[in-house]
Amino acid sequence: MEHAALLILAFLLDVVLGEPRWLPHPVRVIGTIIDTSERWLRRGPSSPAWDFWGGCGIALGVVLSTYFGAKWLLWMLSEMSWWFGQAAAVLLGSLCLARRSLQEHVQAVLRPLCSGELEHARMMLAQIVSRDTMDLPETAIIRGTVESVAENSSDGVIAPLFYLALGGVPLALTYKAVNTLDSMLGYRVGRYEYIGKAAARLDDLANFVPARLTALALVGAAWSLNRHDASYDGRSAWRVMWRDGYKHASPNAGYPEAAVAGALGIQLGGLSLYFGKLVEKPTLGDALQPLRPEHITRSLRLLDRASILALLVCVAVALLCR
Repeated sequence: MEHAALLILAFLLDVVLGEPRWLPHPVRVIGTIIDTSERWLRRGPSSPAWDFWGGCGIALGVVLSTYFGAKWLLWMLSEMSWWFGQAAAVLLGSLCLARRSLQEHVQAVLRPLCSGELEHARMMLAQIVSRDTMDLPETAIIRGTVESVAENSSDGVIAPLFYLALGGVPLALTYKAVNTLDSMLGYRVGRYEYIGKAAARLDDLANFVPARLTALALVGAAWSLNRHDASYDGRSAWRVMWRDGYKHASPNAGYPEAAVAGALGIQLGGLSLYFGKLVEKPTLGDALQPLRPEHITRSLRLLDRASILALLVCVAVALLCR
């Protein structure tokens, strides 16, 4: 299928379908493979070297099996029927995108937060962030949610869209495999310190370009929205992105987060609790106003506009490269 048509149809199907629970999701399959591989690796005595090389083996095996498995599946379905192959490509492409799913998860935090049910809001936030959410005050819940929107605007939407445009479904699914490896193994604490190094570095590499493109899309979205809503500031988004984006411990996550912080006139980062350990993250943006629930809604509008801008650019490039 033409890349432009695949991009548009996959994007629209994600808007309509999202990630239905009844449909087997490739990320769940990938996650099961990673979990099984990790448990097999940990059957015997552990050492830093064993964990490191075992983690390299898991990462390599998952990436290669995902790419070639996706190519084989699409080829097999296309051999059965051209329509089967094209329908599968659109469906799998849509499942690589998580725009609707991210919005649903964020709304699940926002609703109880607005009604004062902080305990419920903390429980919902725990489903989309890796930090400890117990006893978080309202401002910390808002900060964590906005940071999740900013980071996942790249990981869940624009990065897979970028790889879908670059190499079709097999490459987009491979990116999701890399992302899943990092989310399951790529921690720098406890038993993941060595086994997750390969996954974390691979994720850094895969997200290097998409994260910066996402930040630019968010800046463009802020400029666009500012024409009708003065609560968005494109100029500040651009300035803060370049000033603070590099400060994050991740070489990539800081750029979209800084762009969102600048666009909304808020400050992200600061103290967070991970696996019982207090971590001081660098601050991104300027605290021009206190964090309020409406900043979550505004971050979602930024995500919507940025994802549409990214889609238009990818489609235009696909058409020009025909």
